[in-house]
Order: sequence, then C-alpha cells, then structure tokens
Amino acid sequence: MSTEVSTERNSRIIDGLTVAFSAALFLAAVAGAFYTKTWGTLPQDLRRILVTPGPLVTDYFNIGSLPAAFLNAGLCGAVMSAFMILLPGPSHVNTLAGFFLVIAHCFYGLNFLNMWPCFLAPFLYLKIKGLDYNQNLHVCMFATCFSPFVSELLFRYCNADAYVVGEGRTSARGILLTVCFALVLAFVAPAVLPGVKAWHKGYNLYNGGLAYGMFGFLVFNFLYRTMGVVAPSIPVYANGVYNRFDRSYRLFGNVFFLLLFLLCLQAGWYLNGKSFRGLRHLLLDTGYQSNFASKYGMPLCLINIGLYGLLFLGYINLVISLTIGAGFTGPTFGVIFAALTFTSMGQHPRNVWPIFLGFPLLNLFATLFNNFIGGHAMWTVSTQAYINSVAFATGLCPIVGRYGEPAGVAAGALCAALCTATGALHGGLMLYNGGFTAGIAALILIPLLEHYVKTPRDAMDQHIDLSDMMTLDENAKRPSK
Repeated sequence: MSTEVSTERNSRIIDGLTVAFSAALFLAAVAGAFYTKTWGTLPQDLRRILVTPGPLVTDYFNIGSLPAAFLNAGLCGAVMSAFMILLPGPSHVNTLAGFFLVIAHCFYGLNFLNMWPCFLAPFLYLKIKGLDYNQNLHVCMFATCFSPFVSELLFRYCNADAYVVGEGRTSARGILLTVCFALVLAFVAPAVLPGVKAWHKGYNLYNGGLAYGMFGFLVFNFLYRTMGVVAPSIPVYANGVYNRFDRSYRLFGNVFFLLLFLLCLQAGWYLNGKSFRGLRHLLLDTGYQSNFASKYGMPLCLINIGLYGLLFLGYINLVISLTIGAGFTGPTFGVIFAALTFTSMGQHPRNVWPIFLGFPLLNLFATLFNNFIGGHAMWTVSTQAYINSVAFATGLCPIVGRYGEPAGVAAGALCAALCTATGALHGGLMLYNGGFTAGIAALILIPLLEHYVKTPRDAMDQHIDLSDMMTLDENAKRPSK
C-alpha cells in the first residue's frame, strides 16, 4: 500500500512540476517582452520561429526574439504536461525527462509546429501494438528530436534555392515527404531504443541520443548525400534587438534560473517535511540504472533539481566570465533546461563535477599542445558547441559513480574532443547531438574501464534495475475498454 501511495504522490509532484515549469515559461515570455520592448513584434517573431528551418544550433532568440522563444517553449511544455495529466495512469520519471528535453530544445530547433509529426507518430505504433500510451509517452517526447527534419522537408528541401527566412512557403511535395517521414519515424523511433542500450551497458543516460543519432545519420545521408541535395545550413537573420544586447541575455537568464531553481529547492524542502533529510543518501548514489523518485521520493528529487540547476548555472557563468565565446544565447538557455533531464534518475552534483572538469582540462591541454607545435587552439569552454556538449556529457555520470572521478574527467574530455564532429554526421537535424556524442564516448571508454578497472565501485549497490529505462515499455499493455 505504501508503494502505491508513494507512486501516486510522485506522479502528482511530477505533474505539478511540469505545470509549474510551463507557467514559468509563459511568465518569462511576458517579462521578456517588457525587458526587450518587443510586445509589438511578438506575433511576427513567433511565426518566424515556426516557419524557419532549425538545424543545430539555430538560435531562436535571433530568428525570433527572447519572449517569442519562451512563448514557444511554454506552448510545447503545456502540451506535454496536458498529455501527462490527461492520459490514464501515473506519470513517471521517464516522461519528466522527456518534458525537460522538449522545452530545452524549444530555444534552438524545436517549435510548436515542427514537433507535431514527430510527437504524434509513435502513437500509431503504440496503437497497433496495444501498448499503454501513458507508460510510453516518453518515447513520443524523445522522437521530437527529429523536428528539424520536419521543418526542412516542409519549407526548404524541395525549394532550397528559393527559400527566404520567415516566408514559410510549403508545397504538396513537402507535405507528402513530411507525412512519409512521420510514418517511418512511427515504427523506427520505438524500435531502436532497446537494442542500443546493450552497447553502452547503461552508462549513458541519454540512450535516445545514441539510438537516434545513428538513425539521423542514415536519414540525413539518404535525403542529402545520396539524393544529391545541398546540405542544410543555419538560417541567417539580422536581429537588431538581439544585437543591441550583444547577443546575450545574461541578466535575464540569471534572474530567471535563480528564481526557478530556488523555488525547486524550497518546494522540495517543504514537501520533504521541511527538511533535507535523506539528501545525503541520494548524493551517494552511483546513478547507475537508478530511479531517484522510487528510491528517495520526488521531494528529494526537487531538491536535487534545484541544487544541480544552481551548480550548472554557476558553471555557465564561470566559463562565460573567464573565457571568450558565446553568452546567454537561446541554445545556452536551452541546455540549462537540458541539464536537468536526469536529475530524477541518475544525475546529482557529486557525480557530474568531474565531467565538468574534463572540458577545461582538455582545453588547457589543447592550448599547451598547440603552443608546442606552433598551432592555434581555436576553442574555449564557452564556445557554443562546448557549452551545449557539457550539459549532455553529464549523462555519463554513472561512470563517475561506479569507476570514480578520474574516469569522469576522462569522459568529459572525450565528449569535448568529439562534440564538434558528430553534428556533421546527421547534418544538425537530430537535436540530441550531445547525447549522441556521449554515447560514442561511452562506446570508447567503457571497454577500457572494464579491462583496466576490474571491480567498479558502487556506493549504493542495491540499485533498482531499470533495463527498460529510456526505452519502450512493452509490458505496459493498454487496458481494454
């Protein structure tokens, strides 16, 4: 009985959290309109986001505006939250992870128009297989990582030479290609998730990143390389308002995220009996195949979200202050949300800081090596690709939990070394590039660790086996009517 009560309470908190985050996004859109004085252009800015192709990393602050990007994220978040609440059955940490990934990419590449074919397509598979919609809703959410393909097929693929940013012209051919792509996605997206987990043995929490990266690699090369179509490029648009803020909304971002994460801390503390009791146990968890909500309860997960969010926000501010690169752009806002993805199922401050450390250490090595050979290190830890990559590299946190901090530093450095190359494999049209990079890093690193480190440590050996985490739950059959 206590397990049922715990599950019900966790579900209510998860649903409430998604509603609260969606509301925060809408409020930020209103505040952003005042902050940037773009009330009058908000409808046009949002429309431009909706009809503009968005390969990685298309900055929606530039294509649209600060409030338009937040409004886009609020709309998408509200839809995800509504599905979680209205579909019969309890919400779980998988769908919460999917929710965070959806709103994260609403700042660069995913929008309220291009998400629908990807999000709805897997429901066809679930219907045919008789699987429970609620328990597999996360698969539909994860499939939205292919949203840039939809925008390309609708607006640019059939008339690349004539495309103009913001016009949004489509054709019967574009619509037909989009429908065909959605049908293929319906049966591929759920099928490729379970098998790829065996490759990285559960050490990459972004299981969908590796699975969908491989599929995106196939689709991109078929549609463009094989067919001889010019590869997509990031749309160019001159945004005067964004330029006046030096293409960085640092003050707005810090105020927004500080309030958001402090509220998560306060809510978790209150729901946990006005205490932080049990947090130590969560912070000692290896994060390997672990469900924090089931083991410790969602109140402690809320506290972890707040602490982890503050840690990542601090990291972003530090690297932006100390190095030359990107600022608080749309993608930077997005990856701060993305960093929260697995705070209820693996990530916490203790098992991610070594991965953070791997990025500046590799940059230091690259600088010294370039000085030695007379070359030039052309990147810093605040270069946009590396800001994005570090958020997803933390999906390798189970490596830290089971193999120690040096292995985590190596994992971070390996992701930093790979992150600028993997996007070219899928043309930037698969949004989980960071998870794809982390998956490849795991494929390289895990065999080495297993060979040289015979007994991985496990501070909390009695972890819950979640072999189906981030995959399709085929045991959850839809109840007959």
